[in-house]
Amino acid sequence: MDYYNNNITVIYGQKFGQIAINMNFATIDQIKEALEEQIYCNSSSRLRPRKLIGEILFENGWMTEKQIKKVLNELTDLPSNNG
Repeated sequence: MDYYNNNITVIYGQKFGQIAINMNFATIDQIKEALEEQIYCNSSSRLRPRKLIGEILFENGWMTEKQIKKVLNELTDLPSNNG
């Protein structure tokens, strides 16, 4: 179950990151660092709530709340690969 949750985190984090980079809201290095922090936070403690990549980018001052909302809107508009 933990592998599945971490895998989902990585997949959506990467998609979020790709969109943020394409929109010039974040750099590749910022996304890589945020993904590493997200995976570390998710695996280091089961008692701590999972951090979203947007939350990490915001806390580090790399993206604004408005930019995160734009990326999330774009992410939710992506077609599903399920069919």
